Amino acid sequence: MILSRWLTQIGKYFLMVKEVFRKPTKSSVMRGLILKEIDDLIIGSLGIVSFISFFVGGVVAIQTALNLTNPLIPKYLIGFATRQSVILEFAPTFISIIMAGKVGSFITSSIGTMRVTEQIDALEVMGVNSLNYLVFPKIIALLFYPFVIMLSMFLGILGGWMAGVYGGFTSSAEFISGIQTEFIPFHITYAFIKTFVFALLLATIPSFHGFYMKGGALEVGKASTTSFVWTSVMIILSNYILTQLLLSK
Repeated sequence: MILSRWLTQIGKYFLMVKEVFRKPTKSSVMRGLILKEIDDLIIGSLGIVSFISFFVGGVVAIQTALNLTNPLIPKYLIGFATRQSVILEFAPTFISIIMAGKVGSFITSSIGTMRVTEQIDALEVMGVNSLNYLVFPKIIALLFYPFVIMLSMFLGILGGWMAGVYGGFTSSAEFISGIQTEFIPFHITYAFIKTFVFALLLATIPSFHGFYMKGGALEVGKASTTSFVWTSVMIILSNYILTQLLLSK
């Protein structure tokens, strides 16, 4: 019974994604919607992403330094570990889970409120493809999400450098040497491939839960919680699959 319900929801989700790209809204209207979503979803998230990235990068560097108790282990490993942790997992994956809470809940609650107040019904009565009108701008806006992750990577490594150098754990030269040691350019590509997939999940799963919710104001809150849980689950699951496909030899 539960499996049947899950399969029904998955099918409904893919049908929704298909419907998003049918019967597009006029470009003059869509342009304004996209700019609004970029402001709400991307620019509005830069503050919290910057704050978290900087201090978590610092924490990674400090914890690495505190665990290098053997004097024979070179100090440049602090920079190396910070770079690997931030680029491979922290910036693309854990920032995306944080964004599932911030951006995902915002998307679900805003669309859910429109459902409760019958604004979506009004759009459909006017002949507007409500899914294209509401969801498509969010997908386009979140195509800029890799720039957020790029900022997160930079600030994470900068935070690690400041914590390591000014905390007295390593010298600036050693930390920078660690950042450069055995650098594999494909790791950046891998991180951004993941980021694009996560961006699509962040745009569509919360929209799905908001668009198809039923009930009143109380159910909007429940739908936001459910969308956060499922977006996080799918981000972690897709992270595992993409890591297996792209990094396993």
